[in-house]
Amino acid sequence: MSIEHPLSRRTALRGAAGLGVTAAAIGLGLGTATPAIAAPPGFPTYKFVRTAFDKSKLKYNPTGELIFPCIRGMSGRVSNPLGKYYLYYAPHDAPGGLCVSYANTLEGPFTEYAGNPFVKRDWAPHYNVSHVSSTHVLWNEDVNEMWMYFHGENTTTRLARSKDGLNFTYDKVVLNAGMLPAGTTECSYARVFRQNLPNGARYVMVFMINNATNRRTIGWGWSTDARNWTFSQTPLIRPEDVGARDIGAPHVVTRNNSTYVVYHENIEAGGNMLITEVGNDFTKRNHLGVFHTPLTGVPDGGRCAAPSFGTENGKEYMFYEAGARLAGSIAIARAI
Repeated sequence: MSIEHPLSRRTALRGAAGLGVTAAAIGLGLGTATPAIAAPPGFPTYKFVRTAFDKSKLKYNPTGELIFPCIRGMSGRVSNPLGKYYLYYAPHDAPGGLCVSYANTLEGPFTEYAGNPFVKRDWAPHYNVSHVSSTHVLWNEDVNEMWMYFHGENTTTRLARSKDGLNFTYDKVVLNAGMLPAGTTECSYARVFRQNLPNGARYVMVFMINNATNRRTIGWGWSTDARNWTFSQTPLIRPEDVGARDIGAPHVVTRNNSTYVVYHENIEAGGNMLITEVGNDFTKRNHLGVFHTPLTGVPDGGRCAAPSFGTENGKEYMFYEAGARLAGSIAIARAI
């Protein structure tokens, strides 16, 4: 089992899986097949397997929509985990609420944690906001803790820390609109990864930015300790660079001795996942186009977004947000 730095059959991929495009649907919740598009060299193709759970049967799901999965392996990291894998997710719309489910295999199905939401929209004395969402959990090997990044409101990304992946202690705000160019109205959906940069930084953060133009872009920052950050004042990837109206929910992956960013296009409507090579020093901008195409039928309905990756017994998996933005489910796909 590996989640943070797994090995594929050929090369390493951060976040734990291969990349590719959906060709057909198998397992629970059959989808309509979509013709495969050739993946960039070195990246496999995915097939839909199942939804992680039946969201209609969840004890906590106040809005009927779930977003931003984050899959993490717990074995050897926390004592007496509920399962080998924790799947973090959240509703987006108010009140939101950070949630987790667990399983002993990446193919699930996953069981809802009885304590959901384990973080709510009010956490005295730290904040009281309309919603909290977009849970991303990093295994921080420097301190042997699970570090969780989440937003609430859309202008603010926060950090909390845990020894067991379930009970978190609030730490601090790590990103807000005031740290970015004037006119920034959103900076959310942040994910953090280990990445050594020439300037001595050891972590990178990627996230979505919105401003007065109401056209969403991908931003990024760097840090030596994953707590205190410096942020680029220019976008990492702009939608006009890749022929999209909007782009969002980025994820960093490494493969082929290089580093890539995976993200989705057209936030509100249906759209593909795209991939851009940024290089190990984040100086490249090699836009490689589509890396994953959504199913036309259930659960994707023409939209796939916000991937998270895992590897188990040599098999690579992708967890993703399937369906319309405010009606989504959490889906599982397996590399073929």
